[in-house]
Amino acid sequence: MPPVNDPNLLVGTRTHDDAGVYRLRDDLVLVQTVDFFPPVIDDAFIYGQIAAANALSDVYAMNGEPKTAMNLVGYPDDTDPGLTWLGDILGGGAERCALAGAAIVGGHTVRDREIKFGLSVTGIAHPDEILTNATAREGDRLILTKPLGTGFVTTAHRTRRCPDGLLAEACASMVELNKSGRDALRASGGAHALTDITGFGLCGHLLEMAEGSGKQAVIHLDSLPLLRGVEPFIQKRYFTRASKTNREYVTPHLQLVSNPDPKRLEVFFDAQTSGGLLISVAADRASELIAQLKSRKALAAVEIGEIREWKAGQPHLIVKP
Repeated sequence: MPPVNDPNLLVGTRTHDDAGVYRLRDDLVLVQTVDFFPPVIDDAFIYGQIAAANALSDVYAMNGEPKTAMNLVGYPDDTDPGLTWLGDILGGGAERCALAGAAIVGGHTVRDREIKFGLSVTGIAHPDEILTNATAREGDRLILTKPLGTGFVTTAHRTRRCPDGLLAEACASMVELNKSGRDALRASGGAHALTDITGFGLCGHLLEMAEGSGKQAVIHLDSLPLLRGVEPFIQKRYFTRASKTNREYVTPHLQLVSNPDPKRLEVFFDAQTSGGLLISVAADRASELIAQLKSRKALAAVEIGEIREWKAGQPHLIVKP
């Protein structure tokens, strides 16, 4: 896709950022995103919450404030003329939007063989406050705000092997808005770079941050926060197809050091749904950010690695135990 030569397009397709940013005035930008996907769990209301939280997250991941949302629905109304699940799906999405302070202003529905739901979200920000995934600095610490493992859980759920407690733990994480993480970084004095962890997994989104910033990222696998009870499900039968493509995507840019635990490495590749924020913050602000996250009851507030200088020919990602 050729670049758009519009001086007011501050963030477009040049980087792999979570949303586009367009300047309206010197003190105001629009933050725009869209995301939707098929159900990841059976409960229609919670599925709606997850899909909405996932879409809203892209605005928080630019340090923006969601303001409006439009529903996007694919629905098999020819095989379900009673629209059995549609009301609950939309209700779940509306509940998350209300919590975020975003007004639903409409939407669009098409007939589809498979249910799909998500949102197009518009947010606002001051141009000086926008954060992208391409501005990490050498010496930064990497902070994660939600536990990992939702890919294993949703796959186990589809095969009817997931314990109710673990599923509830994963759902609580997926419906959680990333507003608390966004608010914490603001209260701690700001950050250098920001993204959220979704389908490309921690590995893919971290690679985009490292490449975009021209830096090297070092991850300590033993520091990664996991959903409680997910460890028995870190096995091949519960790997998503996206985990395989994530591994293939990052392997040319990845160096493993000191034989890291293979199961922990799979967590690094695991595709997430509505995951947390990955924040690249100056080393002298990392402890304050973690404190602010904990004060807001973030699901995780963990330093998982750091940003280093990168030189041509070196890998962008280093993974250690």
